Parts: sequence; structure tokens; C-alpha cells
Amino acid sequence: KCRTGPLDIVFVIDSSRSVRPFEFETMRRFMTDIIGNLDVGPNATRVGVIQYSSQVQNIFSLKTFFTRADMERAINGIIPLAQGTMTGLAIQYAMNVAFTTQEGARPLHKRIPRIAVIVTDGRPQDRVTEVATQARNAGIEIYAVGIQRADMNSLRAMASPPLEEHVFLVESFELIQQFAKQFQDKLCGVDMCVEREHGCQHSCVSTPGSFYCECNPGYRLNVDGKTCSPIDACADGRHGCQHHCVSVRGSYSCRCRAGYYLSQNKRSCTMIDYCSFGNHSCQHECVSIPNGHYCRCRSGFTLQPDSKSCRATDLCNGVDHGCEFKCVSTEGSYHCVCPEGQQLQADGKTCSKCGAGHVDLVMVIDGSKSVRPQNFELVKQFVNRIVDLLEVSPHGTRVGLVQYSSRVRTEFPLNKYHSADEIKKAVMDVEYMEKGTMTGLALKHMVEHSFSELEGARPLSHNIPRIGLVFTDGRSQDDISEWARRAKESGIVMFAVGVGKAVEEELRAIASEPVEQHFSYSADFTTLTHLVENFSLNICPEEGKGETEIRSPCECEALVQFQTNTVAILQSLTEKNILWARSLAQMTARLEDLEKQIANKK
Repeated sequence: KCRTGPLDIVFVIDSSRSVRPFEFETMRRFMTDIIGNLDVGPNATRVGVIQYSSQVQNIFSLKTFFTRADMERAINGIIPLAQGTMTGLAIQYAMNVAFTTQEGARPLHKRIPRIAVIVTDGRPQDRVTEVATQARNAGIEIYAVGIQRADMNSLRAMASPPLEEHVFLVESFELIQQFAKQFQDKLCGVDMCVEREHGCQHSCVSTPGSFYCECNPGYRLNVDGKTCSPIDACADGRHGCQHHCVSVRGSYSCRCRAGYYLSQNKRSCTMIDYCSFGNHSCQHECVSIPNGHYCRCRSGFTLQPDSKSCRATDLCNGVDHGCEFKCVSTEGSYHCVCPEGQQLQADGKTCSKCGAGHVDLVMVIDGSKSVRPQNFELVKQFVNRIVDLLEVSPHGTRVGLVQYSSRVRTEFPLNKYHSADEIKKAVMDVEYMEKGTMTGLALKHMVEHSFSELEGARPLSHNIPRIGLVFTDGRSQDDISEWARRAKESGIVMFAVGVGKAVEEELRAIASEPVEQHFSYSADFTTLTHLVENFSLNICPEEGKGETEIRSPCECEALVQFQTNTVAILQSLTEKNILWARSLAQMTARLEDLEKQIANKK
């Protein structure tokens, strides 16, 4: 067998019509004899076979078979093409296809010889000189073997130099097997690595008539072609190591900086969580850093000199709190307070004086059929006169209006309008509902909806009084006791105003304690002066008498202010409208008589 290193050999066999069948059989044996003495395998010598005539046919490529038995079986199965002799076309195919890495040829940088063995018996029918030169320039070593009728000039034009070592002419097909041994010696030659002082630092690889040096894995051959240097696998920057790359004999490994460990992907680094060891002794929070940890306190706390424990920070001394009166520190926070007799505003910092009389006022007016349209207009004027004397604003007094009959309708909630003019216009646009008198349903609506923060009522913590004023002229058609009780229990100060057929027992059930100071009744609209007298009573009794417990001085003053304003309105209405009210009362009485007469006739 050949003593030289691996080769990439492609046999280019002429199967034109001039090659008779028995002559083609000798060509098969020529190839199998050569292959039989080669060390074939994927890392040794690779063999490919193509045949040609007027066209080129690939029998098997360099990557197809790696055992002699498979190769011999494929060679014995070749069916000759028996056409023309296009030798130049075959050389072109060998260069462009057979000796490509896609077809199994080793890359040129591995310096494995590429050898084409052309066997032909005639003169080419195409040009071979130019294409053969291109093939040799591409690194293919060409052996030209002519048999019997072959043209010597064509053989010499195809073969690589020196011609005396690459051109062979066999007189007949019968002699080709004898030639095979001679050709094999020429192809294999002597082991130059043994016969000569090669000087290779690592290993020597023999080739036909020559040799070359190779380096061990992890090393590259130096420019002198003999010595080797370690490959720096980190130098090209493609290692992907997050921190450090360390070269190791042609390979590399990744390392991390102190305080980090290498992740499972062997490239990225993860910081060591020193806090997870459980021995940090931090009172609040432990924060890991490379090579250690430190303790951190929650917001509102300060780290103590021991670097572990925490103490609450006096935020009132450390921030611009903006409190008008006094700042009170709490754990991790602070809040503002106001002096007794004043209340904290919505901004949480400023204090309001009680004299402003700000309240959340919801007026619930009866829109039943018995009120009559004329009296309903009088009620709307009464509402607007109250609004005239209020300091309406988002941070001052807020006003809401509810009308009820057989059903309940919110005309506008507490957060709908922010000025007296807007409210007065909305009141005048309210349409009279008529129908029944469901006072209990109206009270339920007021408690559950009208005084909710969703509809604009301020939180109870702001100490803004919640006042409900119910105006009715008749007996309720449903029970009022439960929701009147719930209204007062929820902190709403209830006033009840009854006119006409209003039931005093129901008015007293609605009114807050002391009842006498929170309800008024008049037989008709002509006696509004009586209402004025009731509203003039002091709803904030003198200190020490123990008659009523007021939640705060501000709430008391707000209620007094509301009472004073309401009294002024009622007095004005009484003076200007008493004559008109008497006329209305007479007209109302006549209408009621007519209704009774009609009912009797029916």
C-alpha cells in the first residue's frame, strides 16, 4: 500500500464508442487495482470516479464511499456511454464539480493533494489545453494515461509538469494491468518523511514525491512551514466570554471576575448573592455587591453606626413638609395637623377657619303630584336662594340635588358643579316629576349614592359636615324609618321641612337630634314665617349643658352658618311672596274641591 499521506483522487475514464466492451473491462480492473493498494477512508485517501464521452456522468463522488468494497461494486456497475470523446468537458467537470468541498474534497488549506487520473484511448473532440491549464492552476495535479490510439500531444497538453512523471502511453488495453503497478509506484512514490530530514516540529505528512509539516491540535504552522505556535482562541473576539477568556492549546475557557461565578452556559457570569448565605444580620434589607454585601434601611429609616440596625427618621426635620401648623412624624412617613377649632384642607397641609361654614349639602325635594307645578317652582326658588348665600367651590361648599316621586332621580351630584351660577341654572332646568311620594326610597338613594365619595362627598376624616335637607308636602307611600336611621348613623345631619299634608311623625323620624331644632312644619305655603322661627333655634348648644354632642367646633360653626343663611332666605321669600302664596293656597283648595266633586260623580 501507499506509504504517503491522504489523497483526493478522481478517475476520469473515457467511455466513448471507440472503447470496445472488453477494453472497458480492463479499465475497470485498472481502477480497482489502484484502489486496492490505497489506504481509503474519510480521514485517509478519498476516491471519486467520473466517465465521459459526449457528456459527463458522475459515478460516485469523493464523499460517497469510504471502503474499497463499495467503490469496486460501483465501478463494476458502470455502463459505458459509447458516444463521442469530450475530454475537455470532463476536465471542466472535474475542476468545477468533482474537486469541490461540496462533493467531498478537503479544503485547500489542509494541503491534501488533489489528483485527477485521466484514462483515454483517442483524440479529444474538444479543446483541452486551456481548461487543463485552469485545472492545474486550481491546484489539481493531472496524470494523463493514453491507451493504444491516444494522441500524445493531447496527453502532454493535459498533464502536469514534469511531463515525464505525469504522461503515460500504454500500447494496448491488455498491458494496462501491468502498467497499473508501475503507475501505483509513480503515484505513491517513497515516503519522503522517512527518506529525508523533514525538520517538522510536530508531524510530517508524505505526498507523492514530497512532504509537508502539520501541527498538533491547538497549534498553527508558522511561516517557515516547519515550526508550530499555540493558537490564541481568544484573539478573534468570538469566544463570547462575559468577563475573561483564557486560551488553552487551541481552545479556550471563560473565567469570571472576583465576586462572580460562571453560569451553566460556561460564558456568562452571575454575581454571587452573599445575602443568601443568611449571616448578614441586616435589620431591614441586605444588598449583595461583588465581593460582599451591605445593609440598607427601608424608606423613612436611617442606618445606624453598626451598619446593620435601622432607626426611624424624623422626616419633619429632614424634608420640606409644608405643614401650615404642625408636622407629626410617623414610622417612615409624616402628616400635618391643625390647631383645635380648625380642620385640615384637602391639600393635606393647610388649615381652614371655621367661619367659612363649608358643608357637603344634598337637598332632597318632593316632586310628587300633590306639590303642584306652581309650588314646585317656589321650591326651586327656595333652593336657589340658599345657594346664593353659600361659598360654592371644590374646596368650599358642595351642593347636590335629588328629586323624588314614585322613583328617585339625581338632578346633579356634589361634584357636578363648582360655582353658584352653575348650580342655580341647573336647578331652574329641573323638570317636575309628578306621580307618587316614595320618601323612604329617596332617603336610601341619598345615603347610598349622594353622600358617596364617588359622587363628590369628602371623606369623613376631613371633618366637613354632611347635611341632608328633605323637603316634602305629603305622607310617604313607603317606610322611612330604616333609612332615616341609617342616614343619621352614617354621620349625616338631617333637616326635615314639611308643608301642607306632610306628616309630622315622619318629619320627626327624619330629623336629627335635637329633633325640635332640625324639623319644621307649616300647614301651607302662606305660613313660611313659622319655618323661619324654627330655623332660628341654635343647633350648637352652649358648652356644658350636655344637650348635644358636637363632633368638632368647625362642624358646629358650619351648621350654624348654614342655619343662618337658610333663615335669611326664608324671611325674604316670606316677605316677597306671601300674597302670591295665599292666592296659590286658595287656588289649590279650589282645585282639590273640584277633584272631589269629579270623584263623587264617578
